Amino acid sequence: MIASLTGTIAAIMKDAAVIEVHGVGYETRMPASDLASMHIGQQVTVHTRLNVSQDAISLYGFLSKASKDLFLSLQKVSGIGPKVALSIVSTLGPKRLLNAVADGDATALSKAPGLGKKGAQKIILELKGSIDLDDLDAGETASVPADSGTDQVVEALVSLGWQQRDALQAVRRELKNEGHEGPVESADVPRLLKATLASMDRGR
Repeated sequence: MIASLTGTIAAIMKDAAVIEVHGVGYETRMPASDLASMHIGQQVTVHTRLNVSQDAISLYGFLSKASKDLFLSLQKVSGIGPKVALSIVSTLGPKRLLNAVADGDATALSKAPGLGKKGAQKIILELKGSIDLDDLDAGETASVPADSGTDQVVEALVSLGWQQRDALQAVRRELKNEGHEGPVESADVPRLLKATLASMDRGR
C-alpha cells in the first residue's frame, strides 16, 4: 500500500497531478483545492490511498492527512466509492463538508457531482457525530501549504457562477501567461481575479 509520496510536481492536470519520486512519476487524483495550491517544480508530501478495482488501479492523494481520513470515512458509507468520495471532498472542501454533515445539510452535500439527495442523506445519517471538526482543523493547519491566494480566486469565480474546474484551469493559464510559478500572495488576489475573469469572458 502506498501511504504517502514525497517528491516534485512534474505535471498538473484537471483532476490529477504527476508527482515524480526518484525518477518515477505517480499520477495522483486529488481535490481541486489541492491542485490549485500547487505548481510545477514544487516539492510536496502527499498523503495517498491506492485503490484497486477490477478494471483500474488508481492513486488518490491529499495535502492534509485530515482530508485523506475524511475521504476514507466517506467510503464507509454504503454506495460511496472513491470517485464519488473525491468529488464530494473536491466540491465542498473538508471544512464545508464536515459542517454540512454536522448541520444535516443534505442540499449542500448533494451539489457534488455523482451524489444525489438520497446519497447525501445517507452520508449525514452514517457519519454525523463520528468525525471531529477540531481534529480536521488541526490536520489542515499542520499539512496544507500556505497558498490560499489561488484558492481565493477560484472560490470567487465559482461564486460568480463559473464551474470550479473551468475556474481552476483559467487561473492556471493566467499564472502561466504571467510566468508566475510560486504561491499567490494575498495582495495579488484582486489583480489575478480581474485578469482571469477578463480572459474567461473573452473565451465565452
